Amino acid sequence: MFRFENPAFLYLLIIIPVIIVIRLLEMRKRKLKLKKFGDLSLLKQLMPDVSSSRKSLKFWLMIAALALLIVMLARPQMGTKISQEKRKGIEVIISLDISNSMRAEDVVPSRLDKSKMLVANMVDNFTNDKVGLVVFAGDAFIQLPITSDYVSAKMFLQNTDPSLIATQGTDLAGAIELSSKSFTQQDKVGRAILIITDGEDHEGGAIEAAEKARKNGIRVFVLGVGSTKGSPVPDGNGGYMKDNSGQEVIAALNEEMCKQVAQAGGGAYIHVDNTSLAQRQLNDELTKLQKGDISSVVYREYDEQFQAVGRLVLILLIIEMLILERKNPFFKKIKLFKYKIDKICNKL
Repeated sequence: MFRFENPAFLYLLIIIPVIIVIRLLEMRKRKLKLKKFGDLSLLKQLMPDVSSSRKSLKFWLMIAALALLIVMLARPQMGTKISQEKRKGIEVIISLDISNSMRAEDVVPSRLDKSKMLVANMVDNFTNDKVGLVVFAGDAFIQLPITSDYVSAKMFLQNTDPSLIATQGTDLAGAIELSSKSFTQQDKVGRAILIITDGEDHEGGAIEAAEKARKNGIRVFVLGVGSTKGSPVPDGNGGYMKDNSGQEVIAALNEEMCKQVAQAGGGAYIHVDNTSLAQRQLNDELTKLQKGDISSVVYREYDEQFQAVGRLVLILLIIEMLILERKNPFFKKIKLFKYKIDKICNKL
């Protein structure tokens, strides 16, 4: 399979016919000027060392080099390979709360940043597993479909921010339902939903959604982030968010609700604080999940071909430099450049 990494550069090829037209017009103008001095055949005899075919050949070599240079900038690639393989592992959907209350800093550096660090460390321990990312606040949506590409998973994780969702709140039920639909159809594979939240502004229905997930063979784990005492929520401008009465908004971890959801989902509740205890507990729980055959599609990266194109450009430029515009007096009798191009030029 062949493709271009930066196909936009190919639009530059439009300058090629423009240059050719300009060149033909310039040649026609030059011939008209020469006619004013006398007969063209007589002028050609007076200038025996002038070679129109050499100039034309040098021009077409430069045009070819320019076209190939543009193709090289578009980064041609070839040789992708798709293969199927089976391996042992589990499937995990991370359901991350990105509501404004996750900005609270009772966990260093903040509830959201601590959650990102915890998930990143968890993914670093994955080898034969699949991971997906769902983000939620008042609404929930899939940030990353389930994949075995851990680099992409960590990249999408780092780009999550409360600004991604305008509707505020903590719709745990919606997050669980969406996460439950995000797994593959593989059989005998351990599946888990990791809900990372502070439970603030819980909208109800989460326990029922967790029970439904458990009945479908999905275990629901809840990682409660923050303090039950609460903490003010930064507004992103150096201050703290305030309610309609002008009082600072205090966001507290709803630990009781988190425990109930985890119990209904057949998983475990883990409290995330400023220690590394939550990381160890999470890893221990995931190792208990059944591991089955996971069918994965593995893509081999395209092989870059711009180096080969670059070599052709270099060869054409070297040839163009070696060809002189004037005939070499030592090789007058050898007409290497006597091509049909002379006839074309004479007709113009």
